[in-house]
Amino acid sequence: MANEKQQGGALFNALTAGSKIVGNITADSDYRIDGLIEGELQCTGKVVIGEVGRVKGTIVCQNAEILGLMDGKITCREQLSLRSSGKITGDVVTKTLIVEPGATFNGTCSMGGEKAAPVK
Repeated sequence: MANEKQQGGALFNALTAGSKIVGNITADSDYRIDGLIEGELQCTGKVVIGEVGRVKGTIVCQNAEILGLMDGKITCREQLSLRSSGKITGDVVTKTLIVEPGATFNGTCSMGGEKAAPVK
């Protein structure tokens, strides 16, 4: 189930392990995914896909940190960090890309000059 949590004074949303959302999500704060999302996530903050998290679809956000699985297209206006446990299959558009050793990336990447889509 999606819920909002307070961390260090900042509000963020979380999809816990064992939960699944099919459809479109719009979030005005950070979003952590430890469950499964099938659809589109538009987020004005940071998206974190936890080690057990999976997204099949599209993400548009400010920043992202991928520790789990992303299958689709991810557009980050600033920075995308692909951690050693993370796997992306699909297309990436970002200003800055960080890939740790051990991470898996199969797809295309466009960096720098291309502007990310605005959050609706």
